[in-house]
Amino acid sequence: MAECPVCGAEVTLASDVEKGEIIACDDCGSELEITGKDSVQEAPQEEEDWGE
Repeated sequence: MAECPVCGAEVTLASDVEKGEIIACDDCGSELEITGKDSVQEAPQEEEDWGE
């Protein structure tokens, strides 16, 4: 179990998740990045490069 940093809901992590994997919070829908066995952080948002 981990806690969503956005809404505080408990997020159940599958036993086979890997560090760096992106999942979604079931309550608020935020994208979360797995940072450890029982920890997540809000996933970084991709920014537009506008063709640069």
